[in-house]
Amino acid sequence: MKRVVITGLGVLSPAGNDLKSFWTNIVNGRSNAAKTTRFDASGFKTHFAAEIKDFSMADHLDRNEIKRNDLYTQYALVAAKEAIEDSGFDLNKISPFDIGVIMGSAQGGFETFEQQVRDYAANGFQPHFNPFFIPKTLVNMAAGLISIKYGFMGINFSAVSACASSNTAIMDALNYIRWGKAKIIVTGGADAPISEASIGGYNALKALSTRNESPETASRPFDVERDGFLMGEGAGVLVFEEYGHAVARGAKIYAEVAGAAMTSDAYHITATHPEGKGAIQGMKYALHDAGLNAEQVNYVNAHATSTPVGDLSESKAISAVFGGNENLAVSATKSMTGHLLGAAGAIESIIAVKAITDGIIPPTINTQTIDPEVPFNLHIVIKEAINKKVDVALSNTFGFGGHNGIALFKKV
Repeated sequence: MKRVVITGLGVLSPAGNDLKSFWTNIVNGRSNAAKTTRFDASGFKTHFAAEIKDFSMADHLDRNEIKRNDLYTQYALVAAKEAIEDSGFDLNKISPFDIGVIMGSAQGGFETFEQQVRDYAANGFQPHFNPFFIPKTLVNMAAGLISIKYGFMGINFSAVSACASSNTAIMDALNYIRWGKAKIIVTGGADAPISEASIGGYNALKALSTRNESPETASRPFDVERDGFLMGEGAGVLVFEEYGHAVARGAKIYAEVAGAAMTSDAYHITATHPEGKGAIQGMKYALHDAGLNAEQVNYVNAHATSTPVGDLSESKAISAVFGGNENLAVSATKSMTGHLLGAAGAIESIIAVKAITDGIIPPTINTQTIDPEVPFNLHIVIKEAINKKVDVALSNTFGFGGHNGIALFKKV
């Protein structure tokens, strides 16, 4: 079976508009939550979000790319550009049919759909729809547009498994290269869920924090006073490459994609299994896929969204798999980025990879008192980053519908 490595990384997020600034802010534990500027949220239960700031799309995409694409696709294009340039592969030296794109998204063009329905009503329900309405809303369009822009003619599709979408895409990309179906695959995820309908819908589910008086401290994974998640937005993109191909061209290699797995909780439409049964088996499957044991893992980037039920079930699952591993550190970086839904796994996989390359475990910020129900044997890194040798890192993602996606990375 072919080995797969990572040769490019790209980020556009509330924590930074490129890989360098993103990692600097994550390591330094900077909160990126503030009052929502995208729309007037004063009538909503939640008035804040983690928005991308100080960023001009016109500096990265041309006018038609902006006009014809939903914001989530624009985010994907920007992050993909950075990752592809970072990888440095030469399209003239590889068949375009050997390069694929597999991207994840939970909501796709949600903002476009919302705006078009609003316009339809404002126009007296007359059927004057934008000709780009359908392409802009399609969940697969980020993958399609990356392929079109760069001429990648290999495998191309989108993975949709709610907040596990990125890790689903990552697992698919890993396996297609393993099977010899591609030499390079651009993968990751993107979402743009900071809109009235999205925030209103998640408020109705009681999923979002309502700590309006202190947005910057709202996301507090594993804390006894956690009350819901912080909505984020953006994209993360990784370039996966067959190991021999990367070595032959002298590519910079960040880490190896060691293994991945998916399971289902088969329990509830929004809640995770209270004992973490699906998550436990998913992590075990990922370890088996990688040919590793639990004692070899040094870092787990937890899905932990700062919800009362989800954080507790995940902590039980991590303890069940890694409880005897005294060399394991856990952190929940959504406390800084917010929850990027279908892009979360990509962003957090990039964090896991950077933990390996830089020997730094980023912190879980805002967490003051760890919930006493969280298993005592978990070393959760809070408040400040720690220096630690990381040979193997794991990223957890869990999505509505019971989807569990786990990705494992290791030092080459």
